[in-house]
Amino acid sequence: MAAATATSKKLSPLGDRVVVKPTPREEMTKSGIVLPDTAKEKPMEGTIIAAGPGKILDDGKREPMDVKVGDRVLYAKYAGTEFKVEGEDLLIVSQKDILAIVED
Repeated sequence: MAAATATSKKLSPLGDRVVVKPTPREEMTKSGIVLPDTAKEKPMEGTIIAAGPGKILDDGKREPMDVKVGDRVLYAKYAGTEFKVEGEDLLIVSQKDILAIVED
């Protein structure tokens, strides 16, 4: 487990799950209109701050994770479970709900 946040709590996801810090939502449109919370799109991109060890297969071996801490990823729109740790919005997502790694 590795955590790359300023939170004092350490999170260790189990199996093939990862903890994602969603990218902040846009507060204003390109034309300068301020968006209320109800009109904002749910983010589908974030940075992995903790990753589990991988899923245990039927033969007892552990499947390696395709993603690692620090990767920017795109995930399914309604995937995962949202929660707050010390005022920071986080999301636990299964590796199967991660659609792509974003390369810079």
